[in-house]
Amino acid sequence: MPNLLPEPAATLLPATPDADAAFAGASAAEVAAAEVGGVGSADAVGGWDELKSVAAKFPTYSAVWARLAERALTAGDPVTAYAYARTGYHRGLDQLRRNGWRGHGPVPWSHEPNRGFLRSVSALGRAADAIGEADEAARCAQLLRDCDPAAGDALSG
Repeated sequence: MPNLLPEPAATLLPATPDADAAFAGASAAEVAAAEVGGVGSADAVGGWDELKSVAAKFPTYSAVWARLAERALTAGDPVTAYAYARTGYHRGLDQLRRNGWRGHGPVPWSHEPNRGFLRSVSALGRAADAIGEADEAARCAQLLRDCDPAAGDALSG
């Protein structure tokens, strides 16, 4: 039987130019450090302080929490990654709800401001898996697919 209820409209988070600019600066410091220390170097610390400064100045900005979680996963620290990712996830949920999301419906990957939340969900799932929280990892994978299958595709490879 076909679903007769209309699909909710896509939720599009607003742009945050000041946070975006600060994050771009922190990302540039991270790239510069990687070039000096070697790309993928797990012990490279370049950019950590800059990313943490962005998180302190813009604590509701999910993209920085997602990046901190991704860095912690790369460094082999899934517990820290879990904490960073969970922060980005909850901050993103708060923003989505303030912008009309009711716990379901599209959150398009194609809309750049949504990516911090979606990356936080992905990182949370990977960190949960790494610490043995299989149910949480599965919930995150399902949420990512429900928000936008393109997000899962973009973040898985």
